[in-house]
Amino acid sequence: MAKIALILVYLVIVAGAVVRMTGSGMGCPDWPKCFGYYIPPTQESQLLWESGKAYKRGQVIIRDQTLWSAKMDFTTARDFQLENWMAYTKHDYAVFNPWHTWIEFVNRLLGALAGLGTLVLALLSLKFWKKHKRVTLISWLVVFAMGFQAWLGATVVYSVLEPVKITIHMVMALIIVALLLYVVYLAKPKNVPSLPYSKGISQLLGLALFTTLAQIVLGTQVRQFVDEQVKRFGDASQQWLQDPSLPFYIHRSFSIFVVLLNLYIAYRIFKLGVDTAKINWILGILLLEVITGMVMYYWEFPFASQPLHLVLASVLFGLQFYLALESRASAA
Repeated sequence: MAKIALILVYLVIVAGAVVRMTGSGMGCPDWPKCFGYYIPPTQESQLLWESGKAYKRGQVIIRDQTLWSAKMDFTTARDFQLENWMAYTKHDYAVFNPWHTWIEFVNRLLGALAGLGTLVLALLSLKFWKKHKRVTLISWLVVFAMGFQAWLGATVVYSVLEPVKITIHMVMALIIVALLLYVVYLAKPKNVPSLPYSKGISQLLGLALFTTLAQIVLGTQVRQFVDEQVKRFGDASQQWLQDPSLPFYIHRSFSIFVVLLNLYIAYRIFKLGVDTAKINWILGILLLEVITGMVMYYWEFPFASQPLHLVLASVLFGLQFYLALESRASAA
């Protein structure tokens, strides 16, 4: 169940990357509903005021470039009556784009499904309470982390996609990935022999994990710069990296150290003559990560290159975290 929940969380990360790529973050300007509906509208006419139309409390309309929320259940009269409505005050974003709305809505649905998966995991973990309390405690911690992540998602919307909050939202997703992987590690059969990693390898894997996390944070800052360039230059992608910000140069140069560090770790593990499947996966994903980064830079951000770059980084983080857990146990 922990593995299923982990897959669902990764699907949310994929969906979030697509949301970011398509600029759909404000596709649903309210939370947890979408324009006041459990199932969002498909065309703008559904959000325009009409006479003789029944509205439920909290349903939203767009009028005079402003979001208005129904104060109560009522049916509109011939003329617009302001006393039945209250202006949405959390932000002033009032744009409807059906594609953006439904992309963001699917992202939220996957988030709800992942939340349900982690709740089922927590309930199942109760049977471990007597013999392995840590499994139960971490499983319930994941549930609370998912709740906190949902709240962060709401603050991102209310802030109209403030960059710092987007970064925190991404980092929290990786923390949830790490917690689920820890549950998977704790729940694995105890008859599986530990790999003979040294303390030095364990420390190097910890450093590699930290560098990957740092690269992801830097990458979100680069992405914010690109978003601003898109607003400035439109579809002229050849100008998106014109006069790049300092985080871009740090992100690009630091990747060389990340690659060399992981190659050295692989060399140390290969010398042990143990199972190298995980480190091989790490090297393969790291190679793809470098390739997608180069493709974005030299080929002007082809379609899907940005979300693929982010998703690969999150998978890399997960693999490194699990390998770090294994190495820490064997080196203890």
